[in-house]
Amino acid sequence: MKITERFFKVDSEWNVIHLPYRPNGFAIFIFGDRNHFVGKDSSFWLQHYGRNQLLQSLRNKGYTLVNSNLFGRHWGSEKAVSYAKQLIHYVFRQEILNEKIHLLAEGTGALIAGELLRSIPDQIRSAAMLNPCLDLQAHHDREKENKFFYKRFIKEIAESYGITEREAAHYPFQSISPYHNLVPVHIWQKLNGSPYPYMLHAKTFEERQMQGGHRVELTLHLSDHPSRIYSAIASFFKTHEKVL
Repeated sequence: MKITERFFKVDSEWNVIHLPYRPNGFAIFIFGDRNHFVGKDSSFWLQHYGRNQLLQSLRNKGYTLVNSNLFGRHWGSEKAVSYAKQLIHYVFRQEILNEKIHLLAEGTGALIAGELLRSIPDQIRSAAMLNPCLDLQAHHDREKENKFFYKRFIKEIAESYGITEREAAHYPFQSISPYHNLVPVHIWQKLNGSPYPYMLHAKTFEERQMQGGHRVELTLHLSDHPSRIYSAIASFFKTHEKVL
């Protein structure tokens, strides 16, 4: 039987590479939300019915997909961004792939994707985002309204950023500012039930990027018909593969 998943550890973190049956030569790096994980033999994206559907759909189209545990609830920390860059470099040493990658980010994974879009745009072909958390300062201010969730949030921030909880309460969190490159970005935003409200994150990101002369595509939807979204994501990636 052909191996379709390969789990591997780089430093402290588990990662998985999903190998297609008929490779198209393009790689997608997945950056998941705060409760997503990769272990030594499984992952959130393999266990979750909907994410597994998306994973299999993209793999069936020939994509090589890479996912990392990325320190768990990283909240876009510098350590996590640095690790993501290290992982990209590692995968390219192991696999024969087109030099420009696609990004697929969900929730807080968009904090990582956003930093990669700013720092290594020449290595990125396109970026798709699902219900992204893009403004950590706005999320912090919103979490303050609920004492229980705020306490947990501050604890997670302190652990991921390597600071005290007292420092975390007054930390200058990442906000949204325009960057000046033309990497295509498309956001799929669920209007009901997302922990990262559209007006604070996706809409603000779209508006700020327009100020920098960069148009962001934005699709708003309800929870129904996820297969349509999965198909649209694949089409978005395919559209930006004409120039190798």
